[in-house]
Amino acid sequence: MDPERDNIGRHPRARRGGGARKHDENSDVRLSKTLSFILRHGAAKVGLQLGSDGFLYVDDILALPQCRAYTTADVLRVVENNNKQRYAVRSHPADGKLQIRANQGHSLQVTDLDLTLLTTDDTLPENAIHGTYLRHWPSIKSRGLSRMSRIHIHMTTHLPTEEEVVSGIRKDCEVAVFIDLPKALSDGLKFYSSANGVILTPGDGDGFLPPRYFQKVLQLKPNRCLLPLD
Repeated sequence: MDPERDNIGRHPRARRGGGARKHDENSDVRLSKTLSFILRHGAAKVGLQLGSDGFLYVDDILALPQCRAYTTADVLRVVENNNKQRYAVRSHPADGKLQIRANQGHSLQVTDLDLTLLTTDDTLPENAIHGTYLRHWPSIKSRGLSRMSRIHIHMTTHLPTEEEVVSGIRKDCEVAVFIDLPKALSDGLKFYSSANGVILTPGDGDGFLPPRYFQKVLQLKPNRCLLPLD
């Protein structure tokens, strides 16, 4: 279960009398989870129409009942402080109004995301790594990585450390699947780099990245060791 997708969270009520809401870390976490849900999965569920480029007007989001306690400054702070750089903001080219989008992670069809197509002619990243958990490894070993309900499978270019958060992989992942990117590209699979450096692929026609493209699989926790591929 993706906690950012499934937990919209309750929000603090605005203070009576028009006073400014006190900023706190938990409030920012709730706002980030709400933004993630709306921008990646639930725009239509809250009555908003996501653009083909993934952007929504910040004012439209703040007008939602679950967001009325927040301000534009709150949204900008969450974007600025998000250590995975999940969001991008811009002024709309036509009217200058502030917009926001998620850089990746959509289950909604977003056709015009700011993605860079990778090719065999490019200088490719040394690693393309998908993070997962031991309980999922038997299925992944058999069938490959699945994009599931999302439009892409996510990968990162390096493993997180205890001090570092890396976009594209959860810090608590127990297994790292290293992908043979040149081989997969040579076989015609599409790979992209997102605005915050996450490697994305829609997989094959069935939404899978098959095991033949696994370069190696490293168990990270509880003990670090290589897992057999056959």
